[in-house]
Formats: sequence, structure tokens, C-alpha cells
Amino acid sequence: MSDADELDEAIALANSGRIRQDPPPAPRLKRIRRIQWSADGAEDPDSGGVPGSAADPGGARATTGEAGRGAVPGGAHPSEGAAAGGGRPGDGGHGPAGHPGNASADGDRQPTGTGTGTGTGTGTAEGTGGDSHGRGRPRQHPQDPNGAAARQPAVPWSEAVALASSAATALPRETVPLAHALGRTLAAPLRALTDLPPFDTSAMDGWAVSGPGPWEPARAADGTERPGLLAGARAEPPQLADGEAVRIATGARVPSGTSAVLRREAAQHTGARVRTATPPQPGTDIRPRGQECRTGDELLPTGAAVTPAVLGLAAAAGYDDLATVPRPRAEVLVLGDELLHRGLPRDGRIRDALGPMIEPWLTALGAEVTVTRLLGDDAEALHEALAGSTADVLVTTGSTAAGPLDHLRPTLRRLDARLLVHGVRVRPGHPMLLAALAPEDRQSTGGQPRHRFLVGLPGNPLAALSGLVTLAGPLLRALAGRAAPELREATLGAEVSGHPHDTRLVPVRCEGSGLRARIRPLRYAGPAMLRGVASCDTLAVVPPGGGAPGTDVPVLDLPW
Repeated sequence: MSDADELDEAIALANSGRIRQDPPPAPRLKRIRRIQWSADGAEDPDSGGVPGSAADPGGARATTGEAGRGAVPGGAHPSEGAAAGGGRPGDGGHGPAGHPGNASADGDRQPTGTGTGTGTGTGTAEGTGGDSHGRGRPRQHPQDPNGAAARQPAVPWSEAVALASSAATALPRETVPLAHALGRTLAAPLRALTDLPPFDTSAMDGWAVSGPGPWEPARAADGTERPGLLAGARAEPPQLADGEAVRIATGARVPSGTSAVLRREAAQHTGARVRTATPPQPGTDIRPRGQECRTGDELLPTGAAVTPAVLGLAAAAGYDDLATVPRPRAEVLVLGDELLHRGLPRDGRIRDALGPMIEPWLTALGAEVTVTRLLGDDAEALHEALAGSTADVLVTTGSTAAGPLDHLRPTLRRLDARLLVHGVRVRPGHPMLLAALAPEDRQSTGGQPRHRFLVGLPGNPLAALSGLVTLAGPLLRALAGRAAPELREATLGAEVSGHPHDTRLVPVRCEGSGLRARIRPLRYAGPAMLRGVASCDTLAVVPPGGGAPGTDVPVLDLPW
């Protein structure tokens, strides 16, 4: 287990109140094969060296966060490697018991299962890690599209959110029938096309009365009692004279001359008179024309989400169609040959936890997910999927590093993609990335370029969810034309351990109400764990160094 893994696990254990026993010392390596990596991530089989020799001045020290995919024996010291190779702590590389875990500050590919990893990768100070087969992993990243070999620094969490929010503009507007507008965003203010209500209506069943009473039922020309007034009657009702009353139903048009509506339960119809013990005040139970709005009033602003209530309001205000911003189309690509999609984990493979979870999470964030594809570790299949997709946003799971089985970054280079976010200073989930696809991959609508984006999520489940709320959520809001909500704050009810340098997103539960309301961290909040977030109320944004009881911290509401 690398220092970064131990740090993340120690933080989770500290928040849960449990104590972890010290692991037994790892055996020392007498010799380790040194592997050179080319710019495209290919292994150079001719290279070699002895740790600590002139050919390998860094020794068998792993850059912090550069743990490999499997357990490699050896007394690796990632913190020393970080000092020599410029690395930084990585996310906990956790897999099921008996399955190799991995972690990487540079975004090393991580399995999408849950559990606790068992191994620590080792490598040279230049950044060579180890995987379960003894193969090295590169520390350096592939060159960016501009040809710069140096790695872009990870950005603070708040800056990553701002970058994702500003990366895109709203999709082109479309006018659609009300039946197809649910989940979209208003592309123009919703203005009333009529007064609401459009005429004076009765709010209750009873009698429309004129004057203080008692009242005589209104009569037709032949002397019979006038029929009651019903909702939907097309003919305008005759005027009421002072002292007259007529039966009326809820929603019926109130005849002119009416001073109030007397509720049926309060009326006493005896003989030729209608009486009441409590005469109604003028205007009682009458909904006057324009009470809710007048023609031309702005009911909702541009950018409002079209909910079922908005559809009802639009229909009442006279709309058949709405000008909207469509829901961004999204595709999910699940990467990793180690994943099983049915049954129990077996033969060194683990269940895919992200495939069933990412699609509904994106839907809750406002996306229209067209497909979830299971690609494994196939570079050509990944290139074909990215190059041929017409989605506005592609979301991948895992493969965000630069190892031999991590094909995402080389594929993005082949597509001339531009990296917008190259790692985030947040735990879990720091290897996440955001890229804009090249102009030739954009779809044109009405002569305007339709920009397309890729959100690369780490493979560990909670780390992937961190990427969803940090990058995918803000990006989807921007594409949908919605404003970012203001973060609310909540008070910590218990101490929350923090990372020395990075923000932490911690599943918490709300307790109490009013001035006594507090949030408390949940157990099982490691990068590979879902048990905590499955039962949490919200995510606390904990600053570097942690938070003491009574401290107010921002919280991220879940999208449901």
C-alpha cells in the first residue's frame, strides 16, 4: 500500500472511529527490472537497471501516487519517490480483497469494484511503478495536444468546478410540444398569454349571492328556479339582481352582480329563501380575473428547469409549445477487462459497480443518456467509440492514467482533443479529467458548431462520483443553459479529518433541526467504497486540514 493509499485509508478510519493495525513489513527487493516508456506509453524491452545503481539513481522508490495495478513486493517509499520525481499523493487504490488495488496522483487506472486493495506498486524515481505482473508504469504523462511534455498541474477543487461550468455554452434552442419538454430548460422567459384566471370563478360549491341576504333563488322567465352554474358552461350567466342567489359549482364563471359565494355547508335553503348564520364578506370564495397573473407578466425566467409543475403552468397560461434548451445527450463508456457485469466476483475479476450507477446519476443531473457501452481495455474500440459518437458529453470510467492498459489519453491525442482539466486537488477522485474534442469531431446544428466534451472518471466508485459532482454536473448545467446553484453551508457535528493539501468530499448525514442541525461523517467513505454514499444525505466539502466540530462547511446536495 502506497503512502497515498495509507493516508486516505487513515482518514477514512479516523472518521469512522476504528483503528487499523500496522501491516507487517514488506520484503526487500534485491533487484528490480527498470522499464523505459516512450512518449506514447510503449514499453522499451531493452532497458534495465539495478535499483540504486548509476543506471537507476532513484532506486526502488515509487513516486507518490504512482502505485501499480497489483501487489509488487518491495519496500517502496512513495514519499521519497515524490521528493525525487515530483509526484504527489494519490487516491487510495482499493479493489476487493485479493484483487490488486492501485492509485495514482497522475490518474492511474483503477478498478471499478469495491473493497480494500492489498498491494503497493514500486518504481524508480523517474516514475516507474509496478503492476501485478511486475511491469512498470510511467510517471510522466503523454504529451498534451500542444506538444508540451510537462504535466499540467492539478487544479484546486473550486477552480475545477468553475472551469467545467465555463467550458461550454447552452445548446441551440428548440421549440417542442409540451409533451416533449419535460426535463429541458426554458430558452426564453415564460410570459402569460392570458389573464389567470381568465374570468371571475367560484372557489367553492355553493350559492352565488348578491347583497347581504337573505336571498331568493333566481328564477327563469317561466318562474322556475334558474339552473345551477357549472364549470365549463359556454354561455355567459345572467346577471344577479340584489337579493338573488343561484347555485354554483367550483370553477364555474361567476355571474355579474355577485358579491360573494356562500358555501353549500353554510347555506340553509328553506322554502323560498336562502339563509345563513354567518353572512359572507364581499368577495368571499371568488377568484377574481387576473388574480395570479395578467397577460404579459413574466411567470418564469430563462434558464428555469421544465418540471411537471412548469408544464402545468405553461398550459394554464395558454402555451402549446415551449422554446427550450434540450437535455445534453450523453454516452457512458465502461473500460476495464477486469470487470464482470453479472454474477459474483471470480477468477481475479470484480463486479462493475459504475455501469449501473453512472447512467441514472447522469439522468438525475439532467442528461439524456443514449447508451452505456462496455468496452474493456481495447484501444481501437475506444477510439472508434469516441470518434463516432454524436453525444454532447462522453463519460468514461477508469483509464485516466498513462499506463500500458490506459488508452484514454493516447486516444484523446489521436483525436486532437484539448485537456481542460488535468487532475483535481480533491480526495477521492483527483485523477479525473475534462477534455474538449477537436473541431472535426463537432456536430453542426443550424450552422453553429456543436461542441462535444469528455469527462474521464477514475475507476474507484466513490472517486468516480466525486468526478460526477465536480466536472460532469457543472458541465451538464452549462450545456443545458442552467445557472449553478449557490452552495449552502452546514455545521459539522463531529471532527472530520482532512487531507494535508487537498479538498475532501465526505458523505455525511444530517441530524437535528434548526439551530441544532448538524452533519456527521459516515463510515465506509474510502475511494473504493459505496456503502457510505449510499446512505448519506449530502456531501460535505471539507477544506485541506479537515474541520473541527462547530465549523461551517459547504455541502453538495445530491441530484434527487
